[in-house]
Amino acid sequence: MVTGEAPTQKRILLASLSAMVAESVTFPIDLTKTRMQLHGSASASTHRVGAIGVVSEIMRQEGMMGFYKGLSPAIIRHMFYTPIRIIGYENLKGLIVRSEANNGESLPLATKALLGGISGVIAQVVASPADLVKVRMQADGRLVSQGLNPRYSGPVEAFTRILQSEGVKGLWKGVVPNIQRAFLVNMGELACYDHAKHFVIERKISGGDNIYAHTLASIMSGLASTTLSCPADVVKTRMMNQGEKGVYRNSYDCLVKTVRYEGVRALWKGFLPTWGRLGPWQFVFWVSYEKFRQLAGLSSF
Repeated sequence: MVTGEAPTQKRILLASLSAMVAESVTFPIDLTKTRMQLHGSASASTHRVGAIGVVSEIMRQEGMMGFYKGLSPAIIRHMFYTPIRIIGYENLKGLIVRSEANNGESLPLATKALLGGISGVIAQVVASPADLVKVRMQADGRLVSQGLNPRYSGPVEAFTRILQSEGVKGLWKGVVPNIQRAFLVNMGELACYDHAKHFVIERKISGGDNIYAHTLASIMSGLASTTLSCPADVVKTRMMNQGEKGVYRNSYDCLVKTVRYEGVRALWKGFLPTWGRLGPWQFVFWVSYEKFRQLAGLSSF
């Protein structure tokens, strides 16, 4: 392992590159998850459908390219979201570890979880407009499959029309459930990956700081973050998909109506594709990020 303080600019570049690779590889799973979560909402059909049904519907009505509807804004989002949360977590953790009160001791899991959540909230506030465009464009694919015209032809038009019809505030529609989800996701992902990787290495389970340690840690962090964040993800997706005349007044109203009309289990709609995406996403991201850092002569995460 290489020691020394890693330059922030280099870490930002490597985090962005790794996130773009991970997003491109796993985006079809994210699209499937989003479509599943929209089933049952006021802006979608009410019949129950599973992951296989959604995949079959996309293949039949939209073709292979339908799985990449909204990829452009997703990649743009991660160019801001991932570097801010990853580097923010590292910097916050470094400040506490180096503080006189901590005396260089390793941080407890609860402290790591809090730092991960804070980093995620800051990153999501910045990236929320791109996330909104991504969700709207993913949902548009269902309109096309029903013989209707899509609301937007591309990410630039989506951004422009949302700004014109809903104002600047419209670009941050759903930001409250968005940051709630970001807090939970990053609390589970960053803290769990960090803690699990060092546990695996210290117990000599993987034979060192290698791809096996990164894989095991990414699987555990993916499961933890999915379980914690899925309800907030469902609320976030429905809030962001509704247009100017929405049926939900706020995230609490969306939560109550979802449970009232669809049951508590509806809050975990899309759990398997969410985990199926977060697991591979985190595997691709963390393995890529750790490898890029090694090639760049930086210490591991």
